[in-house]
Amino acid sequence: MPRKGPAPRRPLVADPVYNSPLVTQLINKILLRGKRQLAERIVYGALEGCLEVRSRRVGGATYQVPVEVRPTRATTLGLRWLVTYSKARREKTMIERLMNELLDASNGLGAAVKRREDTHKMAESNKAFAHYRW
Repeated sequence: MPRKGPAPRRPLVADPVYNSPLVTQLINKILLRGKRQLAERIVYGALEGCLEVRSRRVGGATYQVPVEVRPTRATTLGLRWLVTYSKARREKTMIERLMNELLDASNGLGAAVKRREDTHKMAESNKAFAHYRW
């Protein structure tokens, strides 16, 4: 234990892509054996834009065209799915429902995460129609 008080905290430098110290902290947590570029590639790959499908009518056919989701819409969709699937749970109070849905989401389980994975799967399977993007 140091005699001169606690060690000073070093400020985190914001990362160059998102300009966020939180992303830098995540990169530092993933970092193994000094391989910063690998950790950055992993984090930036995980934070890349999500995809969803939009209906597009071409001729007489309707195609499900995958489009990238804007960051604000991604946040809105995530929060909406969390609240919607929290309400559908069977726990007694809304506090317990939301708490358990958040815990499930952090563990990669839960209905909100399943919904996100289904949306990504749909976009991945309709990748052939990406040239119809508008």
